[in-house]
Amino acid sequence: MSTTGFYWHERCFWHDQGAIGVFSAPNEFLQPQAASESPESKRRLKNILEVSGLIDELRVVKPPAASVDNLLRFHTPRYLEALQKGDRAQGGNGGDCAPFMPGSWAAAQHSAGLAIAAVEAVALGQVNNAYALCRPPGHHAEADQGRGFCLLGNIPVAVMCARALGQTKRVAILDWDVHHGNGQQAAFYAEPDVLTVSVHQAANYPLETGHFAEQGEGAGLGANLNLPLPPGCGLGAYEYAMERLILPVLEAFAPDLIVVACGYDACAKDPLGKMLLNSAAFARMTAQLKALAERCCAGKLAFVHEGGYSEGYVPLCGHAVIQILAGSALGVPDPQNDEIAAWGYQALQPHQQVLIDGWRQQWENGHDTAL
Repeated sequence: MSTTGFYWHERCFWHDQGAIGVFSAPNEFLQPQAASESPESKRRLKNILEVSGLIDELRVVKPPAASVDNLLRFHTPRYLEALQKGDRAQGGNGGDCAPFMPGSWAAAQHSAGLAIAAVEAVALGQVNNAYALCRPPGHHAEADQGRGFCLLGNIPVAVMCARALGQTKRVAILDWDVHHGNGQQAAFYAEPDVLTVSVHQAANYPLETGHFAEQGEGAGLGANLNLPLPPGCGLGAYEYAMERLILPVLEAFAPDLIVVACGYDACAKDPLGKMLLNSAAFARMTAQLKALAERCCAGKLAFVHEGGYSEGYVPLCGHAVIQILAGSALGVPDPQNDEIAAWGYQALQPHQQVLIDGWRQQWENGHDTAL
């Protein structure tokens, strides 16, 4: 059985965004409610691991918070100072839809610390693979601002640390959160040795990024791939995208390490996404990546938790993913898995196939490669 590291810290659950609900800011006609990015979906994921017994098959680690020096590998000093200043006051907003209250700076440091430790352990072969239960999430954060509930770029910081310390050189990042992974894209847009791939709902968030035409720049041209799927994509479209384009591009890149920005907001129960995945879909994609990692990079695979706002369904999806990573027989029943799979439009639709085939052809032509 493989050794799977599980990285978490209670402090991450204490991050407080204030009462903004599903909206980016309060106003006089919006009754206050708990923020969409709440601790419950993450806490319930840890709890279901405890109750099923799967956590006893994992190597559980509570690493230290990220140092400011490590955060500065990606973020600007001015931005980090602004976060700390807001934290000492009454809270603030990291940028675009990234509110926070006092105590969030410590939570964000711990969240980045989880990603750093997980990536390092996998890169050094201390574990076969790893799952970091990060909160706040990080894949929208940019060097000089927070965005979309994200304060610090957990994955960019972790990957930059690992590369700077010589722990790994070529890293492939796959982001399957329903929102575009703009943070990773911005961090490595000109870097040829870091491949960033994002499969997401088209023009959801951020509105201005995530187009297929964004493929990197300078030496990094051809090391960034976006698949902006139309709303309503389900099992067939995701499976086809993985098999026809995502997995071949990852394998052709020949990474030393694969990192997954693991959001669950493409699930059918999410309030902020309009995709139709069930827990089995996340398990299947994990199994595909695990097999790919075993072929191309000695199984080195690190998952970093991102979005996903269904407090009831995220735990089922997360347990399914971690069960595959651990190679465990300890599963939990998903009472709606088969029902979701039976919904209409779950099969690959003609317009989805045409779109994905077109992307594959353009990628092959533009980069002189056969997938």
